[in-house]
Amino acid sequence: MFTGIVEELGRLQSSTRTGATTRLRFAADVVTAQMSVGDSVAVNGCCLTVVAHDRCSFAVDAIDETLARTNLGQLEPDDGVNLERPLALGGRLGGHLVQGHVDGTGVVTERAPHLAVEVPAGLGRYLVEKGSITVDGCSLTLASVRPGSVRIEIIPHTARSTTLGRKGPGELVNVEVDVVAKYVEQLLRAGAPSPYVHSEGAP
Repeated sequence: MFTGIVEELGRLQSSTRTGATTRLRFAADVVTAQMSVGDSVAVNGCCLTVVAHDRCSFAVDAIDETLARTNLGQLEPDDGVNLERPLALGGRLGGHLVQGHVDGTGVVTERAPHLAVEVPAGLGRYLVEKGSITVDGCSLTLASVRPGSVRIEIIPHTARSTTLGRKGPGELVNVEVDVVAKYVEQLLRAGAPSPYVHSEGAP
């Protein structure tokens, strides 16, 4: 579980096809501290498993499904990526609960600071004005929501410290909607009675 508070702007060093997977190696200084093989790390909001590391870099293996459903498959050497380690138990939840499970890729239509993104079909029902969204691993607040698109006001610190200050029209961004909205939808759709309500209807 992550919070969407990016710790470091890393960069892709290499991409190597190995059998059925692609090994991605990223340059990083912050997230590699006390890193171990098997740890999770969010790369542009996508939760991946560390398979090798040293003090200044780490590697992950990505399957074709991951590359097809995120913008990781379009990365070129030296491209920047947003990096975050998982939330430590008892740590501060500075953003919102982020799973690192990308729901789809959106398309930037306007640059930061007035970042506008076309969102994938089917995700609009989970988005509300002043609600939370994760874009390339950044926890952000929705300034406005329109059919098929959202607008997010990006502060200068976020623009400097993440990939969002570099994204231009036509570029892809990874989008994860608030998991709470998904659970609420599922419960409402099921229509099942709550086990926490007595049969006579009183809590």
